[in-house]
Amino acid sequence: MIVSAETFSIREAVREDVPQILQFIRQLAEYEHLEKEVVATEALLEEWLFDEQKAEVLIAQQGTTPVGFALYFHNFSTFLGRAGIYLEDLFVLQEYRGRGYGKALLRRLAQIALERGCGRLEWSCLDWNQPSIDFYRSLGAVPMSDWTVYRLTGETLDQMAKE
Repeated sequence: MIVSAETFSIREAVREDVPQILQFIRQLAEYEHLEKEVVATEALLEEWLFDEQKAEVLIAQQGTTPVGFALYFHNFSTFLGRAGIYLEDLFVLQEYRGRGYGKALLRRLAQIALERGCGRLEWSCLDWNQPSIDFYRSLGAVPMSDWTVYRLTGETLDQMAKE
């Protein structure tokens, strides 16, 4: 059950939210058992989110308390011939889960996608994260089981660029 609209809100992040965004990222990494992978800093987030504008963030609030976030950016579908939105991270603090905040963040992202003329909203989910899988399926999202995500990063990315 979502709380009344008077106490819950979703807003676009501003530069002053960077410490909170980094805290949410670290809490998400802890939940996903990936704490050692987080190398983001406040300076990096400020640069890439606000100076370079390569991604956007929504902040979910209960009153004035930040309780979750969604970080997203545009991708492009050659088959659709238009942009989409890729949700990189969706996170709601444990004590605020089950109140509809995650669904509200996804609803707002769907609205943004339609407002911008995007053809899709997509994201990835860890295979072991059954609570999230169940949540996404309850919303009508379908897994792309025929596709595997591939990634180059770190030394491998450097080596590929040099060849």
